[in-house]
Amino acid sequence: MKYILMMNCPKTGYDTFGAWPKKDLEAHIAFMMGLNKALRESGELVSAEGLASPQEAKVVRAGKDGAPITDGVFPESKEFLAGYWIVDVETTEQAHLIAARASAAPGPGGAPMNMPIEVRQVMSGPPELL
Repeated sequence: MKYILMMNCPKTGYDTFGAWPKKDLEAHIAFMMGLNKALRESGELVSAEGLASPQEAKVVRAGKDGAPITDGVFPESKEFLAGYWIVDVETTEQAHLIAARASAAPGPGGAPMNMPIEVRQVMSGPPELL
């Protein structure tokens, strides 16, 4: 079963993250790269990506003529998707264990961040109709 593990960041988190001491940033990035390497080696990692700053985000809709209409950035948003992993595991519990590992990434001073990681199953097709 495939699951997406989504790491959200509060709106202020992007500015705060950039102000961390260099050694803390390096430790955090090394942790994430190590987690990705371990998941790749175990065969559980399908994909993992960090996302650009929310200041670069746009919401796109099709206009009446089908042309894109963009809107954004939305400063009233409280949280933004910072990155994600897609994992392929046998059980939901395995996805939860991986999410807990990601949640414990080190923050300033090396303390675990314990950030929330949303876990949702990736559907292999549309739900069955009743």
